[in-house]
Amino acid sequence: MGIAKAISRALILLAALSATVYANPKFTHLEGNPGLRSASALILDAEGAVIYGKDVDTVRPIASITKLMTAMVVLDSGVDLDEKITITRADRDMIRLTGSRLDFGATLSRRELILLAVMSSENRAAMALGRTYPGGMERFVEHMNRKARALGMGNSRFADPAGLKADNVSTAKDLARMVAAADAYPLITQASTTTRMEVRPYASRGPLTYGNTNRLLKNKNWDIELSKTGYIHEAGRCLVMQANIEGEDVSIVLLNSFGKLTPFGDSNRLRKWLLTNS
Repeated sequence: MGIAKAISRALILLAALSATVYANPKFTHLEGNPGLRSASALILDAEGAVIYGKDVDTVRPIASITKLMTAMVVLDSGVDLDEKITITRADRDMIRLTGSRLDFGATLSRRELILLAVMSSENRAAMALGRTYPGGMERFVEHMNRKARALGMGNSRFADPAGLKADNVSTAKDLARMVAAADAYPLITQASTTTRMEVRPYASRGPLTYGNTNRLLKNKNWDIELSKTGYIHEAGRCLVMQANIEGEDVSIVLLNSFGKLTPFGDSNRLRKWLLTNS
């Protein structure tokens, strides 16, 4: 998708989300229920019309979906994407105690850290992006919330760049706004749809290969333009996507699924429902 088209689409979706209209001019013969198992779900067409909504205004933890906001705030700042950043002990996950293959001393460009944070949900990469932001971590989180307000995400709050804290919260409706905005950033769409990436963070070691957390990218039935997964216990399994289903662009937000594969199953159930009714 070209930059101009992405920006235009984002503006259309953001404007449409100002009103909740459960109607869709393209999917006029939808019958039944897609049977989605996620606690909150919102499906929009390219014009922002609601195809399907379920508990769209409930505030929930969003886990690593947060990293889309992290990437946008970094890119908005205009900082040098080629600047080398070294992982330090300050980037450790002291909340969930998750591990990382980026050991202390690992050095990558800010661009590579964005790619790893978005595509592979690398927590230390996200934390390093916040730590090295002009003004430091506190200013970074402040700007995350400022960006949310600017996008009209009135029920969203951000507390850290990786989504490790349960205080990173939003609604399905707010996240549709965030996904629409993120779709206008070519580096984010590139990162979120790259299936594998090799980086060399150590001068004396071989490369590290990272994979995308969204298994649907390997499914030939899916044409995905942007995606992000997320998981912490409080949030359940989460997935947001921009995808093209048989020529129709749709936005998908799925929150709070308590099965590792449920968001992917819900996405396939949704796709089958749309195609059956088209």
